[in-house]
Amino acid sequence: MKRESHPLLRGGRRGDSKYSHGWTATEMQSLASICEALLPPLTLNSLEGKNDQTTKAVQSFYKASGSQFPIPDETAELLGKRAVTEAVILLRVVLGALGTRLGTLLLCGPLCLSNKWPFVFNFSSISLENREKILQKWFRHRFLTPIRAAIFYVKALCLYNFFSRVNENDENPAWEAIGYHVDTGKEPFEVPQKRPLDKGMVETMRETDTTLVQSLAQRGIRAELDPNQNLFKIECDVVIVGSGCGGGVAAAVLACSGQNVIVLEKGNYFTASDYSSLEGPSLEQLYQAGGLLASTDGGVFVLSGSTVGGGSAVNWSACIKTPNTVLREWAEDCKIPFFGSPEYLSAMDIVCERIGVTETCVEEGFQNQVLRKGCENLGLKVDYVPRNSSENHYCGSCGYGCREGQKKGSDATWLVDAVDHGAVILTGCKAERFKLEENKTGSKRTKRCLGVIAKTSSNNITKRVEIKAKVTISACGALLTPPLMISSGLKNQNIGRYLHLHPVAMAWGYFPESNTDLRGKSYEGGIITSVHDVVGEDSKVRAIIETPSLGPGSFSGLCPWESGLDFKRRMVNYARTSHLIAIVRDSGSGEVKVEGRINYKLDTSDRENLRVGLRQALRILVAAGAVEVGTQRSDGQRLKCKGVSEKEVEEFLEMVSVVEGPLSMVENWTTLTSAHQMSSCRMGADDKEGAVDSNGESWEAEGLFVCDGSVLPSAVGVNPMITIQSTAYCISKRIAESLGRVTLSEAS
Repeated sequence: MKRESHPLLRGGRRGDSKYSHGWTATEMQSLASICEALLPPLTLNSLEGKNDQTTKAVQSFYKASGSQFPIPDETAELLGKRAVTEAVILLRVVLGALGTRLGTLLLCGPLCLSNKWPFVFNFSSISLENREKILQKWFRHRFLTPIRAAIFYVKALCLYNFFSRVNENDENPAWEAIGYHVDTGKEPFEVPQKRPLDKGMVETMRETDTTLVQSLAQRGIRAELDPNQNLFKIECDVVIVGSGCGGGVAAAVLACSGQNVIVLEKGNYFTASDYSSLEGPSLEQLYQAGGLLASTDGGVFVLSGSTVGGGSAVNWSACIKTPNTVLREWAEDCKIPFFGSPEYLSAMDIVCERIGVTETCVEEGFQNQVLRKGCENLGLKVDYVPRNSSENHYCGSCGYGCREGQKKGSDATWLVDAVDHGAVILTGCKAERFKLEENKTGSKRTKRCLGVIAKTSSNNITKRVEIKAKVTISACGALLTPPLMISSGLKNQNIGRYLHLHPVAMAWGYFPESNTDLRGKSYEGGIITSVHDVVGEDSKVRAIIETPSLGPGSFSGLCPWESGLDFKRRMVNYARTSHLIAIVRDSGSGEVKVEGRINYKLDTSDRENLRVGLRQALRILVAAGAVEVGTQRSDGQRLKCKGVSEKEVEEFLEMVSVVEGPLSMVENWTTLTSAHQMSSCRMGADDKEGAVDSNGESWEAEGLFVCDGSVLPSAVGVNPMITIQSTAYCISKRIAESLGRVTLSEAS
C-alpha cells in the first residue's frame, strides 16, 4: 500500500469531474481532508514514552495519514455501498459546501479565517491543526447534529477501512505497530477430503442458464424452462429460504423425514480451508452489508451472517439454553404452551447433542481471563459458557469463520444431515417474493402459498427461478423475513414490528504487557468462554457481561475519537485493550419492514439496564488490574486507575450513562452494537398478537411457515442460537408430521 497523500491534496484533479464511484473531485477533496484530520501524520515527538525500544513500525504508523491513496476513494465507495441513503445525501451536501469558501465559513466558523488573502479558506486549505479542532467541535456540539451524523459515518468507515484493508500479501502496514497478527497459513484442525455439502450444493456463481439445469438434474432436481415467463420452474415438497440456525435445522428434519427439500441461500459456501481470518475480506464475504449494517439513525451497528450456515457459521460459539423464566413467560403470558412443554426441553437436548456442545474451557484467552479475574477479585459469580466446539478450542477468529474446523455450525451439522438425505442447496440465490394465491378452501387463512420466486446473483444466469412447493419456509432471519413477507403482499400488523436486538454497550480496560498474569492479546483465544450475570435487588438479571471479538477495523470504527494523537495512542494499545460487553434483554423494540432499513430506539428501562451493566463491567475491569478504563461514549469517557481511590471510582461510575444515537439531539452519544436479532415475525396466540401461530405458520397464508429468530415471542436475554435451533426443530418436526410421510423416529 502506498504512502502518498491523495492526489487532490497534492494539487491534482479538481473541478466537477467525477470519479468511478460517482463522487465529484470537489467532494473527494473535502473527504480526503477530513480523513487526514481524523488520522493525521504526526511527528515522532508525539510518541508517548519514546525510547530506543520504540519500533520502526510504530514510528511509521505515527507518520501515516488517513489521506494516503487510496483510503479516501475506498471510503467513498464504502459510504456509497453501506451508509443509509439519507446519510450519503447529507454527507455529499456537506462535502460540497466544504469545497467552497462560503460553505466552509458557515460550517466551520472563524477557524477558516486568515489575515492573509483570500482571508477565508475552503476546508482543504485550512491548516491540519485547525481542521482537527473543527472535527472536535462537530463531534461535540449538540446543535450541529446533521453535520455530526455525516462526519460520524466518515470517521467510522475511514478508520475501519484503514485498519482492515490488506495488500496482495494479506498484510496491513499498521498491524505490526498495534500488535496485531493474522496467521493465514495455519492448517485447519480437521478438514474433510472434500467439502461436506458438495453432493447437494449448486453454486449459481459457477453456473450459466444452460449448466444450471444440468447441475440441478445431477442432484435429482428437474428444472423446466418457461419461455413465456422467462423462468426456470422447479417442484419440490419443501423450499426453505435461508440456511442458518433455523433453516439448517428445518432442512435436516424435513429431509430426514423423507421430504424433497430445496434450500435457497443468497450467500456463498465456505469451509474451514476457505476462510482467511482477515477481518475486511471476511466481513465482506460472510456478513449482511459487509458487516457494516447500521440502523437508519446510525445509532446501532448490527452484525448478521450471510453465508451458508448463516449466523451459526460466524457467531462466537456460545450455546446457552433458553432460561426457564423466559420459557414460563412465553408459555403463560404469551399463551404459547409448547415453550413450557417436554417437547421443547427435549428439543434443546437434541440440538445440543447434534452440534457438539461442551460445557467448559481448557484455556481462556486474554479478554476472558480479564472477566474471570475481575469477577473473582470482586467475589462475583462467573460461569463458563457452553460452546459448540471442543473444550480446548482456542480460536479467536471464529467470527470470520472457524479455520480450525472445530466449530459445529449448521453448515457442518444440520445441513450435512440434510444433503445426506437428498436436500439440494442453491447458493447465490435470493428470494424476491413468495408466490401467493387466494385460498379457496374456506380456511381462516385467506391466502395460500405455492412457493417462491428467486433471482440468482450470477451475471451468467438471466432467468429467475420459480420453486413450487407444498410447504414454503422463510428462514432468512429477523432482518430479512419481514421485508420478504411484506413485499409478497402480506399485511399482518406484526410483520416487521417488535424487533429485538439485545443492544450491547462496551466498556474497555487497558492492561500493559507488564501485567504478566494476564496472558495473550485481545484477539486470541475463544471469543466467549465466560459470562457474569448482573442481578438486581429483585433477583432478576438486568444484563449479562461477556467478551466480544473486535478486529482492528471494528475497534477503530467504534473507538471514541478525541484527537488524532489520542486515537493513534489508543490504537497502539489495541492488542492489550480488553473489552467487556453489557447485553440486555430489551423490552423496547424496533421495526424492519424494508430490507436494510432498521429503526430502533431504546426505552427507559433498557437504557438503565445498559447503564447498570456498563458500571459493573467497569468495576470488573478495574478489579482485574486495568491501568485505564473507559466507555465508548463519544466524549472519550475514561478513568486512569493508578492510585485512584474507591470513592473516585464510584464518582466516575456515577457519571456513566448510555445515550444512544448520533442523530439524537444529545451530546456524548454511545455507540451501540447488536449481534442478535429476534421477534420481528413473532408467534402469537392469534393474528392480533403475532404474525405466525404456535406452529410457525403465517396467520394469513396457508403453507407458509417461518422458522428463524423472528418467530421468538420476545427477546431471549442470552445468546439465542440454542433457542432458535430448538424452536426450529419443534416447528419443522410438526411440519414433517403434517406432511405425513414417515415419522422422525422412523427416519432416524
